[in-house]
Amino acid sequence: MLEYASYALVLFSLGMYVVLDGYDLGVGMLSLAAGPARRREYGEIVATAWDANESWIILAGVVLWAGLPGAYAVLLPAVYLPLIGMLIAVILRGLGLEMHSAAGGYRRGWALLFGGASLAAAVCQGLVLGAVLTGPRQEGGRFTGGALDWLSPYSVLCALGLVVLYLLAGAAWLQDKTEGWSRSRTRRTGRSLLAATAVLAVALGLLLPGADPQPTALDQPLRPVLFWLAVAVAVGAATVAWSGFGRAPDWRPFAAVATLAASGLFALAALTAPVVVPPASTVHQVASPHSSQLFLVLGVGLCMPFVLAYNAYAWRSFRGKYAAPAEPALPPLRTAPHTPAPAAAPSGAVRTVLRRTLLVVLGILATAVSQDVFGGVADWIDPLGVALLAGTALAAWVAGDRRDQRAGYFDAAPEAEHTP
Repeated sequence: MLEYASYALVLFSLGMYVVLDGYDLGVGMLSLAAGPARRREYGEIVATAWDANESWIILAGVVLWAGLPGAYAVLLPAVYLPLIGMLIAVILRGLGLEMHSAAGGYRRGWALLFGGASLAAAVCQGLVLGAVLTGPRQEGGRFTGGALDWLSPYSVLCALGLVVLYLLAGAAWLQDKTEGWSRSRTRRTGRSLLAATAVLAVALGLLLPGADPQPTALDQPLRPVLFWLAVAVAVGAATVAWSGFGRAPDWRPFAAVATLAASGLFALAALTAPVVVPPASTVHQVASPHSSQLFLVLGVGLCMPFVLAYNAYAWRSFRGKYAAPAEPALPPLRTAPHTPAPAAAPSGAVRTVLRRTLLVVLGILATAVSQDVFGGVADWIDPLGVALLAGTALAAWVAGDRRDQRAGYFDAAPEAEHTP
């Protein structure tokens, strides 16, 4: 029975990811259609919790790898390309968000990188979902398909549906967090996205029996009850969201959209469980040994309260409407006459570049040697080599930071004397 606990943990983590990271991906995509001021505001809103939201997909991957390795072995090679594209998009999205936040003002390039990478990540996730639902070709627990099997009309439709769902969650989140949209515009945008989500959900549901090689078994006594219960909850949540867009309280649409997304995932699980990889790989067949399952369930079970507590703390800390930080005007400063600022020595920049290059090379070498160590084919010198390379990299880093500290790069600017 522990394998079903692992399966439930995977579904729970994916549901939390869709609900939490879905809205900030949607906000990123909505920023592409906003003006400069709104783009920076949207980025600052997302920056409060985006890294915590993305931790859920990491947790889902870890549980899938350790708890259901048979499914992991088939699914990963089947979706290599869209999965790598998603990872690259997530990295670029974080880069654009953090660099834009640190710039101190609007930077069009970083803002567009954040929005475009959000769109790319959502599309790649939809393609992965479509590839999983259509069933990767497999034989004897091994993937036997081609490199582009993940690309199909159904997976493209899944990508479109997930993008629209994320846009809907982003619009609901913006109603709760901003004052920029008028009530009429909020109502019009939210209801349009909700209608598009409903149409795509119905289309994907009707096309699923033809795209999924797994037969849909609604003739069992409990399965149809759970499925139609989830559908009823989703319809009720959509009704609440429809009436809540453009009306107070502003948190109601997002709560309804989150319930809608969770209900859709539950309905999908009710249709397919216990099959993990269509058409016939069940939870029991792809699960790891009992000892691994016990270790995983206990380990994740102990970590889960901390992850939930962190998310709750972040939400509580940044609750309420977003307000741009006030920037008081600085008083005029009096500088000493005929004291030009010292020019940066060009040799310092060269040394910095060389030092960073050395660190990169050492890191690559340490990674290469570590693969031999953990691959079980290393002799006694390889662990020593890893220790030496890691120690050299750390020493170079510490020495460089101490040199920068002596040069005054870490010191705050001295408080200038005000003019009388």
